[in-house]
Amino acid sequence: MGSPQDADKSIARSNGAERDALTRRAFHLEYFTVGWMVVEMAVAITAGVLAHSIALIAFGLDSVIELFAAFVVIWQLRGLSEEQEEKEGVALKLIAVTFFALAAYVTAEAIYDLVRGSRPEVSVAGIALAAAALVVMPVLSVMKKGLGRRLDNSALVADGAESMFCGVLAGVLLLGLALNAAFGWWWADAVAALVVAVFAVREGWEAWEESSPEAADEAV
Repeated sequence: MGSPQDADKSIARSNGAERDALTRRAFHLEYFTVGWMVVEMAVAITAGVLAHSIALIAFGLDSVIELFAAFVVIWQLRGLSEEQEEKEGVALKLIAVTFFALAAYVTAEAIYDLVRGSRPEVSVAGIALAAAALVVMPVLSVMKKGLGRRLDNSALVADGAESMFCGVLAGVLLLGLALNAAFGWWWADAVAALVVAVFAVREGWEAWEESSPEAADEAV
């Protein structure tokens, strides 16, 4: 019959093995995010430039932020346990700053396009990309948030929120592109970009607030 100490060691090994498995799954999700965002960024920015669509370019720039965030989370996941809390705070602040930068650029460009009356062309590639992201991103978000909570990792939870944000933006982008393609409502593209900017400010502010240890504990 085993001693209580042996039972405690067995439980600790079991918990350690489960955490390792969850961490590997988190890495796999982030690696998938990196690959997806590279493709999404390239297609969105290229299609946006060709179609003169600020909404598509904004979506592509958000993909750059998502790519950056994925690398930040991978960096944070590889950290030592005693450094984890500090790294999570730094990671969240970096993510917040990138959101604010995106909002500033998109707002200025969208207003300029509205004043100038810039008319974007129809982008079939952009519509297809937005439709695909609208399906993939919410699923990825749910998986990241679930793993983040089980690992007590607020940076992973925040990255899951970013993935959901990307899915929402995909819906906004799809609507703007579809209205322009179906009815010639050129202004819908700039309006969609402004909606992206509003969401970016909100997400950036939330990430900044969650960067404190107290807020991170409450979020998880």
